[in-house]
Amino acid sequence: MVMVESTNKNLAYLDLDDQYVNPVLARSARIVAERARGSWIYDMNGDAYLDLAVGIAVNNVGHCHPRVVEAIQKQCAELIHTSVTVHHKRYIELAKKLVEITPKSLDSVFLANSGAEAVEGAIKLARYATGRPGIIIFRGSFHGRTLLTTALTTSKLYYREKYEPLPSSIFTVPFPYVYRSHFKNDPDACVQHCLSELDDLFHRIVHPEQVAAIVIEPIQGEGGYVVPPKGFISALRKVADDHGILLIIDEVQSGFGRTGKMFAHEWAGVAPDVMCVAKAIGGGFPLGACLATEDAASGMVAGTHGSTYGGNPLAMAVGIAAVDIISQPAFLENVRTQAAALHGELEKVIARHPSIFVELRGVGMMLGLRCADNIVNLDLVNALRHHGLLSVGAAENVIRLLPPLIIGSSEIAEACAIIDKTASELTAASAATQV
Repeated sequence: MVMVESTNKNLAYLDLDDQYVNPVLARSARIVAERARGSWIYDMNGDAYLDLAVGIAVNNVGHCHPRVVEAIQKQCAELIHTSVTVHHKRYIELAKKLVEITPKSLDSVFLANSGAEAVEGAIKLARYATGRPGIIIFRGSFHGRTLLTTALTTSKLYYREKYEPLPSSIFTVPFPYVYRSHFKNDPDACVQHCLSELDDLFHRIVHPEQVAAIVIEPIQGEGGYVVPPKGFISALRKVADDHGILLIIDEVQSGFGRTGKMFAHEWAGVAPDVMCVAKAIGGGFPLGACLATEDAASGMVAGTHGSTYGGNPLAMAVGIAAVDIISQPAFLENVRTQAAALHGELEKVIARHPSIFVELRGVGMMLGLRCADNIVNLDLVNALRHHGLLSVGAAENVIRLLPPLIIGSSEIAEACAIIDKTASELTAASAATQV
């Protein structure tokens, strides 16, 4: 499906956007969405776009899933807001449901409005519970845009620049990114090098007894969809246990079925002490959560952390509906089946266009196409959008493909055909300029 550049209604609203909306908001596509359903977004002119961005891994159950819509409508008529003045049943119900689908050790839930809030809560919990200040993060990380989570983020300079001074006692070590390492053909050596750098940090810069937590994404998101080699996260689990450090796993982008398991860290067979989730938990509604072991959470006392809107009844009702949908065994099995099909088709596209794409990376439906050095990923994002496919860029010249987890076989075929066609056009255009 070839898209004609949007005009009329879209442009009129884009003019208003330019006039009234703070320019700090970067957008992947210059269209104005008016409605959406399933895997598709429709702009103000009625043009259809196959959405492989889904609000950056938010609409895992697709746009406007009937059960999500029903939950919103029903809850709106019953109870919308209470804050912390009283208990309400939806908070308790969602907390129970989350404990039931997460590692058994995570049995304490704090509900918030976003991923950044979930990470903020996790850091406060870790410092409060351990009495230690230090936090260890990894090069290429992304954990949010508040001042604290900005200090935890190293995926791109512009997330941090001009915001100094940032919160302190945060220490950065290398993530085992094999492609960029000195061990391109030896993942095990790359893992050992990163672990040795962590050990060196303990010997030269901060004593492990001053470290509250190690914070890691099981798959780096904004950092370029980098998957750590096997054994790295389990090795971090041992380091944390040896030194009384809490292991915080940030599943904000990778959780709730995105990789074919409920949470990406399950592939490593490792349980965290604290887990941060958001995005897909709300089915499109703002919602985040910080889950912790009872031991870690018991260190905090009432009033040491809180949220006015976190855990509001409306968000809770939506979260319950979204989690119910995703937690069905057949749902995750279908994700793995469709993800395998998508991988296979994308590998064929990459093989046909070696001058455009370098590799396919990621797990399940958390996928990144790394572009060749002479191709700008955002240029390709725009070209795909022109042909009716929405995607989003990331660091390392990567295009993120995040299909709704309800995507069908015909939509996968259409998406791959658009990517193939767009790559062919770029190849032809490049050849023409060289004549």
